[in-house]
Amino acid sequence: MIAGSELILRPDGSVYHLHLLPGQVAEKIITVGDPERVHQVSRRFDRVELKVEAREFVTHTGELDGERITVLSTGIGTDNVDIVINELDALFNIDLRTREVKDELTSLDFLRLGTSGSFQSDLPLDSFLLSHAALALDGLLHYYLNQGEPDPLVIALTDHLDDEGVTLPVPPLVVRPHLPVFMNHPAAAELAAGITLTAAGFYAPQGRSLRLPSGMTPKILNALRTFSDEDLRITNIEMETSGIYGLTRLLGHRAASISALLANRALGTFSKQPAETVESLIDLGLRLLTDRQ
Repeated sequence: MIAGSELILRPDGSVYHLHLLPGQVAEKIITVGDPERVHQVSRRFDRVELKVEAREFVTHTGELDGERITVLSTGIGTDNVDIVINELDALFNIDLRTREVKDELTSLDFLRLGTSGSFQSDLPLDSFLLSHAALALDGLLHYYLNQGEPDPLVIALTDHLDDEGVTLPVPPLVVRPHLPVFMNHPAAAELAAGITLTAAGFYAPQGRSLRLPSGMTPKILNALRTFSDEDLRITNIEMETSGIYGLTRLLGHRAASISALLANRALGTFSKQPAETVESLIDLGLRLLTDRQ
């Protein structure tokens, strides 16, 4: 039995942070960072059956074209992703009454629709990118992925960084997802693809310096930018994908992360139409989930 201190429930029996009960979440789940973006997604539903707000975690469940879908905000960072993925998994795969793991487990489909900064000069602003893998420089997965052989991409990256004479501030991990079946949609095949760097913060961990210097020096950033292996390169930087990919894979779920590139870090530019780009990203995500052509 899982102790009360390890799986904390509210008095009504809901999971502590998300304030959700079993049955309130669909098996197809869209995650977004911004709580306000939840409404941007759910207003497209044919009907909304549930709205719950708890801290930065806003959840709407509804139906579109006969598909039951939940959209949920994670807030920023893999520390929040740690809460979201574990508590969603618990809603399906732990009997909250007996606190026992169920004999039959449910696999969920996650689709992250997020914003990101392009890491390569040739990736245009306002385009979309599918993360085929995530480079975890945030630290979360070291608490989970501490066994087994490293991904070959880590070995290749380490060799490349050694050749460039640089050392990352934290040991790198690479995680790859089990992609959901809906990613077989023709629209998904048109997406640019690459390795997403997941950082521990927005400023110094991504190489930004305001009044404090960053340990992610221009030399380190350039070494990361010039890495490629298996026809993959580091294409963008954000703050959630490695947590989603790592935890969903370990728990037996499927996940895809699609990012709208609103900034180009290589060129120092930013989108002039970020709101319109996010709306188009949402439209794409719902096409994938409902198999709209």
